[in-house]
Amino acid sequence: MNIQTYLPSEALQPYIKHYWVLYSPANLVNEVLFPSGYLELSINISDKKVKIQIGEQSENMPVIEVLGHLLKPTRETVEAGTTILITRFYPHASSLFLHNSATEFTNHSTDLGDVLNQNLSGFYNQLMEQPTIGKKIKVLEAFLLKQLARSQKRLKAIEQVERVCNYISARQDSFDIKRIAKFAQRSERHLQKLFLDHVGLTPHALFAVQRFARSVHLIRTSAASLTDIGYECGYYDQTHFIKQFKSFTGVTPLYVKKETKKSW
Repeated sequence: MNIQTYLPSEALQPYIKHYWVLYSPANLVNEVLFPSGYLELSINISDKKVKIQIGEQSENMPVIEVLGHLLKPTRETVEAGTTILITRFYPHASSLFLHNSATEFTNHSTDLGDVLNQNLSGFYNQLMEQPTIGKKIKVLEAFLLKQLARSQKRLKAIEQVERVCNYISARQDSFDIKRIAKFAQRSERHLQKLFLDHVGLTPHALFAVQRFARSVHLIRTSAASLTDIGYECGYYDQTHFIKQFKSFTGVTPLYVKKETKKSW
């Protein structure tokens, strides 16, 4: 796969990590998708088909897809020539643009038109008329800014969630819900609900996914042993590391290491 990354405009930087364009020059069959800790809006800007299987559920990817957090093994089958424009939202931010409870998208691929109860063909056609990726992103940003303008009442809650998300991310070695609730000045129950509504995961699930994503990054970029990576990411032992890795992906850390070496 070929990947290009683009930064959002200043107005959207607090909410969007980046846009990225994924191009597949060859057919991909049952490609493993890894939990990232980010909810994504994916727009197929080619005439090729993508099939996604989340757990036991398999379906064609919508042309404009909301892909929630993935806690189940997920696979994609992609036709050669597929190009997808992806918006990666920070964990705290997706509800500003989608308005539904974020937990509705967890482990699901959902048509954005169904989410917003709108016919989005006008938006999609306008985006597709643009001759360059940069101009397509400008159309996308105009759409996202309109969605954001309708969400001003949510900003206070979002700021609270962002603070707690950052607190969790900064403490990747261990998880303590009592400590987090004290930091947030909220009850554990209220904090869980706040996260399910705005992030789509509980605080503990977000911690687990972020720890997992860090381990994948280290497997792909570090010469350290899998045992050392597991300990560095806060797993109790190798068995714990492998068990959680397989629960998210259906494959082992060793599989990812071998696949990474093949691509070198």
